Amino acid sequence: MASDIRDLLKMELQDTYSAETQILEALPKMQDSATNPKLKQAFQEHLQVTQRQVERLEQVCQQLGIEPEGETCEAMEGLVEEGEEIMDQFDEGPVLDAALIGAAQKVEHYEMAAYGTLTAMLKSMGETKAADLLAQTLKEEKDTDELLTQLAESEVNQAALKTAANDQTKGSRGAA
Repeated sequence: MASDIRDLLKMELQDTYSAETQILEALPKMQDSATNPKLKQAFQEHLQVTQRQVERLEQVCQQLGIEPEGETCEAMEGLVEEGEEIMDQFDEGPVLDAALIGAAQKVEHYEMAAYGTLTAMLKSMGETKAADLLAQTLKEEKDTDELLTQLAESEVNQAALKTAANDQTKGSRGAA
């Protein structure tokens, strides 16, 4: 049974490592499902960023003498499963793009919580080098979330609304 903050830190690092490795597997599928070119590019770029984040986590674990593998992030398993369900439920196009952004932002918010917690714990333990590394990752997660919001507001949601309006127009013509 875990009894001190170091045990908690180990659990949190392993959980976050598991989450990031699951995201590495999910991002290519999301990229393939997206139709908006900027969204496809955002997923591609975030895949590269996530690879660096995994390396950073490995570096922090090495500094602290912690094995990065161990815990399984069940929360991320659920978020990834939700994303896969979305890809199965919607046809390719703007509505799916909007749904993918929502799924990705849920992931980003989970990661922001994880990295915020880890950074605070490391700072309180006097592990400033490790805290600084994970604070960098926290900033990247926030930046990705902001990019996704901008994409949704500037392009994707409007395209999804136009799709819905076109579908309604077609439906009302067919019924006449």
